[in-house]
Parts: sequence; C-alpha cells; structure tokens
Amino acid sequence: MTLNTQPATLDTARQLASKLLSERGEASGALVARELHQALRSLDMEDRHGFQHYLATSFQPDQSALRVAAQQYLADATAETAAALAQAADPPRQELLRRMNMAPGGTGALIAMRSDIAVRLRDEPELKLLDADLRHLFASWFNRGFLELRRIDWQSPAAVLEKLIAYEAVHEIKGWDDLRRRLAPDRRCFAFFHPALPGEPLIFVEVALVEELASSVSPFLMSQDADQDAALARAARADTAIFYSISNCQDGLRGVSFGNFLIKQVVEELQAEFPRLKRFSTLSPVPDFRRWLTQGKDPAVVAPPGIDSDGWWRDPEQSETLRPALMGLCARYLTRSPSSGTRIDPVARFHLGNGARLEQINWLGNTASRAIQESFGIMVNYLYDHDSIEANHEAFVHDGTIVRSPDVDALLET
Repeated sequence: MTLNTQPATLDTARQLASKLLSERGEASGALVARELHQALRSLDMEDRHGFQHYLATSFQPDQSALRVAAQQYLADATAETAAALAQAADPPRQELLRRMNMAPGGTGALIAMRSDIAVRLRDEPELKLLDADLRHLFASWFNRGFLELRRIDWQSPAAVLEKLIAYEAVHEIKGWDDLRRRLAPDRRCFAFFHPALPGEPLIFVEVALVEELASSVSPFLMSQDADQDAALARAARADTAIFYSISNCQDGLRGVSFGNFLIKQVVEELQAEFPRLKRFSTLSPVPDFRRWLTQGKDPAVVAPPGIDSDGWWRDPEQSETLRPALMGLCARYLTRSPSSGTRIDPVARFHLGNGARLEQINWLGNTASRAIQESFGIMVNYLYDHDSIEANHEAFVHDGTIVRSPDVDALLET
C-alpha cells in the first residue's frame, strides 16, 4: 500500500477515518493513520473544522448495545455487568483517536487539534464531546509514569532554549541575554518531557536560589552581575528556593495536570543538590484579584478610591495610602473557602491543592503593567513544607480549609 498523493478533500479525510476504524491489522492501521494525518495537513481551515465536527458528531456508542448493557446492570449490579456497561458506553471515537495516535507525529497532531477546537467550544458546544474524549485520552497518555524530568541549562539544545523564550507565560524572557541570566548557577530550570514529543517541553519551572524568603520578583528579572563565580557563591549561601515562574507549554493539554508532580520532584532534586536549602516557596501572581474587587458581586467588598489613578504605585505617598486596604482585601480574597462554592484564585487553588501554605502577601512584589492590572502588583508566597504538605492538602480538599501563616491572619484583621 502506498500513500495517496492526490489533493485531499474533506470527504477523503472522512473516508480514511472510517477505514482506519475498520482496520484490524496494526501495520495497515498505522499506514492508514499516517495517510489520514497527511490528508488533514493538506486541508484548509474550513475543511479541518468540518472534519473535527464530523469526529464530534459521529462515532457514537451503539444505542441498542448500550441499552441492553444498562438493563443488565440494573437487573444485576455486579463488577462484570458494570464493566460491560462501561465498554458499551465507550464511544468508537475514542478508539479512532487511539488509532490516529499510531502515526508518526500523531500525538502532536491530536494535541494541536484540541488546541484548535478550544476557541470554538462556546459557539459550537457539540465539539465538547471531542474535547472530552481527547482530554480523557491525554490524561492516560501523559500520566506521571511517562514523563521525564530534565534540567535545562545553557548547554541544552538551542531548539529547547528557544521554546523556553516562546512559552514563558508569567514573566516574559526578553531575548538570549535574559535567558542566560535565568539559567545562571544560582538559578535552576526544570521541565517535563514526553517520549512522543521529543524536544517539546510540556511544562517548566524557573527557580531562584536565595537567602531568606523573597517578596519581590524584580531582582530575578533585572539584569545582574553575569560573573559565574559570584553566582556560584550565591547558590552556595542559599537557604531558600523560590519557584517564581511555572509555564504550561501545550495549550492542547490544558486540564491535564503536571505541575503538582513537577514541583514535588524538583524539590527532591534541589534537596539532593543543595542540602543547605530549608525553605521551598513560590513567588506567585494573584491573577483574578482586581477582577474580584471591582466586579461588585459582594456588597461587603468596597474598592478603595484611587486604585484607577495613573501611576499611583510610583508615588510613595499614594502607594502607602492604598496599601493597608488592598493588602487586607487581598488576604480576604485568598482565604475564601472553596467549600461554599466560591471560585477561588486559580493560582491559589493550584498551590493550596498541592499542600502549600499561604505564607506571605507581598506589597508591590511586581510592578509590571500586567501585574498592576491583575492584582495591583501584589504577589504571594506559598510555602511547601515537607512535614505538613499532606495534612494541608487533605484539609483543603476535604473541607476547604486554607492553611495560612499568622502574618496572613494579621492582615485579615486590618
């Protein structure tokens, strides 16, 4: 069998998808999968969307078989009838996607497909079935057992370093000199990789090795002494590791969690390399604070006057006037319990769910334009204490308890 060299059409792609699902042999199936991906790459955007819609609305479970399996389970709820029901409910679309993954580059193509449909889910809700199936499969294909942790340094391949610059989502990397500083001896960068995506980081974290808890991100982002010996000396004196940026690299893998595994494994790597380290903390943004404060849904929350004045954070007098109110409100925002159905800050949810403690709220920790717009420049330290991570995690997950320091409690009283 040879690959079709004729220009592909939407009908061609549909026929190849049906053929792929009907193939019994692994070798012939892989060849058809490769031909299908080749056809999809040659389609224009409209036809690719047409194929995605076809995947989402076709290949549904057999209704008769599903009804019989459901009736058998209701009549006799055993492990066997439950398994039969689950098998009957499994849409053929998932098996088709598994077979599409057999082609070289198939995993990357499916990730790109999910990224493509993400922007259309609101207007085309029928695509949610395809999105859910892809997410379900990715959760299995990208489980922790398949991930490889690698340290990234200045000797890493240039293609990987370029991706760090492109994918950094928290603090923009402004070219090669900036990247070199972030990979200096008193810094560390680690990423998860997957065998199906060689050279493509899935998520990466940037770490600064410092003395004491950091309250501002500026020293990490400013140009500093590039002397390697000085950086090595700073690393040797460090007693604290600050996780100041975590970036997901693949939009098509949203909802597939890597960050909790990443942080915990990086802590182990750093402890082995630097036994002097005794604190592991983030320096994190508060991306939804301003929206919560200004949306007016809670009548008891009143934004202080002056927060919209231009450049208030550059004026010490204005800044100090706003500080007590905004710090107290931010403490209130971050300590709202999710058990009442409250939507808490996404960064807080991630770290608290991982077992971190809400340790410190920092005034003007980041005065970049984006940070001012999102959180009035406030940043947060979430502390990962090895002895209390599990207890903190359980408290947060089971009853919404947000473990916090006395300093945060003091802000709640202002």
